[in-house]
Amino acid sequence: MLYKLIIHLNTKMSNQTRTLVSDSKYNFLKQLGLTIENPGLFDGRWGGSGKVIESISPASGKVIAKVRESTPQETINAVTEARKAWPYWSSLPAPARGEIVRQIGDELRRNLKPLGQLVSLEMGKILAEGVGEVQEYIDICDYAVGLSRMLPGNLFPSERKDHALLEKWNPVGVYGWNSAIAMVCGDAIVWKGSPTTPLVSIATTRIIASVLERNGIPASIASLVTGGADVGEVLVNDKRLPLISFTGSTAVGREVAIKVQERFGKSLLELGGNNALIVANDADLEMAVRAAVFSCVGTAGQRCTTTRRLILDSKIKNEFVGRLRTAFKTVANGGTIEFGGKQIDRPGFYVEPTIISGLGSDNEVIQKETFAPIVYILETNSIEDAIAQNNSVEQGLSSSLFTKNLSSVFQWIGPHGSDCGIVNVNIGTSGAEIGGAFGGEKATGGGRESGSDAWKAYMRRSTVTINYGNELPLAQGIKFE
Repeated sequence: MLYKLIIHLNTKMSNQTRTLVSDSKYNFLKQLGLTIENPGLFDGRWGGSGKVIESISPASGKVIAKVRESTPQETINAVTEARKAWPYWSSLPAPARGEIVRQIGDELRRNLKPLGQLVSLEMGKILAEGVGEVQEYIDICDYAVGLSRMLPGNLFPSERKDHALLEKWNPVGVYGWNSAIAMVCGDAIVWKGSPTTPLVSIATTRIIASVLERNGIPASIASLVTGGADVGEVLVNDKRLPLISFTGSTAVGREVAIKVQERFGKSLLELGGNNALIVANDADLEMAVRAAVFSCVGTAGQRCTTTRRLILDSKIKNEFVGRLRTAFKTVANGGTIEFGGKQIDRPGFYVEPTIISGLGSDNEVIQKETFAPIVYILETNSIEDAIAQNNSVEQGLSSSLFTKNLSSVFQWIGPHGSDCGIVNVNIGTSGAEIGGAFGGEKATGGGRESGSDAWKAYMRRSTVTINYGNELPLAQGIKFE
């Protein structure tokens, strides 16, 4: 399993460090517009005068390229530039904005392989997952294009004669993070990408900016800042950003929510998940094991929907764990996988996936999300107890039940079943489609990305009452004379 590492450099450090971007084997990096040192700020123009960092490939431990980060003041300026461009963008008809997003999706398609290779190289995912992540962005662009011609409002019957009662949705303005749906809603974006994958953020922004510039649209509507907590603090505290969307840990998400609420802004939080996969005694074990392997070790156990807990019926527990152990040994990540969570002695940052049993659901380590390829084995004797164990943690993102019992299925998805935002049956906890709402309950934050009404988060709602008659009746039949 691979882990991502980022190293901060003194700006005076020598520029002679060998980088992968200079190696002809990695020509796809240059195809994406990346160089030895890359500007980490885009506010319509590329820049950045902060400290220089090196992005390290976890597969080899080698430097991919360098990035000069944004400063807090440059972040403030980026918000200013996005605010300046927003009136033009929000005034375009929604289908016209959708056309721009369609072109962005097409440009991503043209760069699907190199961008997927970059995700794999910089983050440490296998190539198939890296390409899949880019494909997900393309799918959301396609979804957003259709949405641009379907953004709804409501027309209600008024109790007053010659009156029309409407609910109208307008863009919130400038906000931080997710792009495609927000763009068709008429918002401008200031994106702070992950500090561990700055090159992915830069390459993606270059693609978006090229489409905007080609269409004569101010490219600052899709601004980018890079940096650490000081840059994030600027965005969270800036009253000009009515909405902050944050994906990350529960601890940081709690701080974001409090600070944004203090200024009466809105936050969209998609935080971590201590996700459980339940296997009943009537489950298809072969299918359940295959699902568990991907859900436990896919993306090196670093998905928010990764399976952290396996709740196994006591009748099949030993057989299932035996099959899972065998399956884990076949996972190829550059070496023979052995158990115990040891670091593998080879170049790069590799660790072994780990299975731990013998702990109870109330154990402190099980109650907290571990962002690593570690899964805990828990035992159950009934669907009711399994549901209780599933719901016993503070987060509520993803959950899964493997069973052939229809009664158990409806108990699982019902009001006394899983308390998570994602409730699966006979599939793993990870690998969600973009057509459904993605997000969770409790300490996962309650936010939803994508899905049927995710667009509402990126807009503000107004109730509009229009009097088109010659009288002035009051609601509720009030007479004021």
